[in-house]
Amino acid sequence: MTEYLSVSTLTKYLKAKFDRDPYLERVYLTGEISNFRQRPNHQYFALKDEGAVIQATMWAGQFRKLDFKLEEGMKVLVVGRISIYPANGSYSINIESLVPDGVGALAIKFEQLKKKLTLEGLFDSKWKQNLPQFSHKIAVVTSPSGAVIRDIITTVSRRFPMSEIVLYPTKVQGEGSAEEIATNIRRASSRTDFDVMIIGRGGGSIEDLWGFNEEIVVRAIFESRIPIISSVGHETDVTLADFAADSRAATPTAAAELATPNTKIDLLSWTAEQQNRLTNRLSALINLKREQVDKLSNSVVFRQPERLYDGHLQKLDRLTERLSVLTENKLATSQHRYELSATKLVPAYTKIIEHKKNLTERLYQSLLLLDISKIKARGFSVITDNEGKIVKSVKDVKTGDKIEIGLSDGTVSAQIQ
Repeated sequence: MTEYLSVSTLTKYLKAKFDRDPYLERVYLTGEISNFRQRPNHQYFALKDEGAVIQATMWAGQFRKLDFKLEEGMKVLVVGRISIYPANGSYSINIESLVPDGVGALAIKFEQLKKKLTLEGLFDSKWKQNLPQFSHKIAVVTSPSGAVIRDIITTVSRRFPMSEIVLYPTKVQGEGSAEEIATNIRRASSRTDFDVMIIGRGGGSIEDLWGFNEEIVVRAIFESRIPIISSVGHETDVTLADFAADSRAATPTAAAELATPNTKIDLLSWTAEQQNRLTNRLSALINLKREQVDKLSNSVVFRQPERLYDGHLQKLDRLTERLSVLTENKLATSQHRYELSATKLVPAYTKIIEHKKNLTERLYQSLLLLDISKIKARGFSVITDNEGKIVKSVKDVKTGDKIEIGLSDGTVSAQIQ
């Protein structure tokens, strides 16, 4: 009797075959990315060629290790493990590593970053700064031991020896080089005494020059307030730093020549240019002043100068008349107010003085009533004890105390019995 298998059983059997097959444990495939849409974590897409399609899965940890962006239609080389997904019976490849096919990963990263920064406008010519004609102080960001700094020093000394060169020793290759390049560019840019900056290194592979392709370096160049000359690699080498810089030089010698004038030729040319500019400015200024003098000479003011003060004399007369009228009105008003005030103040002050006089008289009489001598004259006396205190009650003395009796014409001594 024939035994029928369930779909699940068959799928599990095939999955076990796939998982145990040593030829499927690690598969090397080449194909074109299809149906790619980047997701927050794990990535799901397809690999295809002219005759077939296979589903692909790339876990988040592996995907984060890529140093370039996956794009639809990109040809890639992948290494992975083949597996069956039981839920729908489809087979797929779990990708362990992925690199571009043909063009290197760095080249793809270069083009992708170039496209991104171009869209942001970091390479637009409108942001480029003009190089100074005479550089008195030059910042150089490069390795202290390479040929770049020696070539720059030699060229500057020959062409414009009064220029000062300040070297920012920088790691220009390998891990951490991009951060150091960007840091030194910002350090130099923060100073106000530099006229121009040169950044660069000698030739090498794209890996050797990659520090000058990093986004952090490109943005530091773009943000620099000092004009920057890029001299990275040989003439055929191109980096993103070249696009962002204000000027590019094929060699360090060419960079130094861009940063400095040819002492004799450029100075003579500059002197002649300044002389022509000064002559033209002075001629224009003289012509302008001549026109102004001619215009003033022909004006009515110089032909009839009395017109300058006719109007002012008339205005002065009107103001004088107006002042005279105002003064007379003010005096009349003040005199009238004085007369009114005098009429009201005399009776008021008379009444006040009479009241104060009566009040003074009453107070005087009250003071007389309080005069002890007047009281004594009417037969009264004032008794004090031996301490001089006034005796007001019999309780204030005792038998044997001595007292003084003050009368109107003298004092009598007595003793209490």
